Amino acid sequence: MPLKVAARGHLPPFIVMDVMSAATEREAATGDCLHLEVGQPGTPAPRGVIEAAHAALARERLGYTVALGIPRLRERIAAHYREAYGATVPPERVVATAGSSGAFVLAFLAAFDPGDRVALAAPGYPCYRNILRACGIEPVELPAGPETRYQPTPALLDALDPPPDGLIVASPANPTGSMLAPADLAALTHHCERAGIRLVSDEIYHGITYGMPAETALSFGDAAIVVNSFSKYYSMTGWRLGWMVVPEDMIRAVECLAQNLYISPPTLSQHAAVAAFDCREELDANVARYAANRRLLLDRLPAAGFDRLAPADGAFYIYAEIGRLTNDSPAFCRRMLAETGVAATPGVDFDPARGHATLRFSFAGPTEDMAEAADRVRRWLG
Repeated sequence: MPLKVAARGHLPPFIVMDVMSAATEREAATGDCLHLEVGQPGTPAPRGVIEAAHAALARERLGYTVALGIPRLRERIAAHYREAYGATVPPERVVATAGSSGAFVLAFLAAFDPGDRVALAAPGYPCYRNILRACGIEPVELPAGPETRYQPTPALLDALDPPPDGLIVASPANPTGSMLAPADLAALTHHCERAGIRLVSDEIYHGITYGMPAETALSFGDAAIVVNSFSKYYSMTGWRLGWMVVPEDMIRAVECLAQNLYISPPTLSQHAAVAAFDCREELDANVARYAANRRLLLDRLPAAGFDRLAPADGAFYIYAEIGRLTNDSPAFCRRMLAETGVAATPGVDFDPARGHATLRFSFAGPTEDMAEAADRVRRWLG
């Protein structure tokens, strides 16, 4: 008799990873691929982080740490909130995690019970809804568009019946790059508190913005769970380290979950990451390159036929509406990769209902790759 596979494992794939695999295969076979599919910086960790890692390798045993993270890192993250936002965050509320992915698992398990309903904007990061489903929590998608800058609003929440138990908000957002103005984030935060809705604020793209500074939900109250990561602005994707700031009454629940699920975050990464906050000159140079890439693509993509673009206020993505070119974004992206060597992610990864007519470009790579990609696509569609 065949043994079963648990239903929670039957999740949709994270399609961008499938695209990355296909792009890597093409690159190995032909030596030619322009990676605009995956959302990771094209730069290594800052020099100061690498030096700190070498020092830790020489002096530290690198055994398990306490589940919530080493005190020195938690204290430095708390100081970061004071320096960057003027927000007072006790180190006791800071939790180091195995990437932001680990933070979302801990947050969802600590904040919601099976059967609870959590709202999130669509298009949005696909792993939100997939992790929620694996935890037995129902994702409730809020179809968002240009009229709300692809962000949730109190009005969209009020239209839900029954009201949700939670809301996930991301500013800057993946895949659109759109941001909430501070007043709009404050309104959402206060609305959730009044309505008894647990807010989870994804702030992993803070530091990568173009004109509008990002604000933290912690500036408007203590009830939100805030998630951040060393992967994006700090250019440390493979180090698998993130953090979260949790309400005081949730600390012990998160600690017990972390002890049982992960034991502790990666030890070497924790020691090295303390130095990341002192590497801003190098990191801001990365952001300047993203800004140049963004300007280049916003200028050239319309000439290639991509003339309906999301705001791209922050992060390193351009989300394009391509309904005039196709209503099958997966097939379109496969053809574009095969015929031009340009890899992009189909919109169905971010919006299963409406993403057949959208795709996402990541502009985190070298500027010369962005220019070449835009030229290839223009010639292909021309």
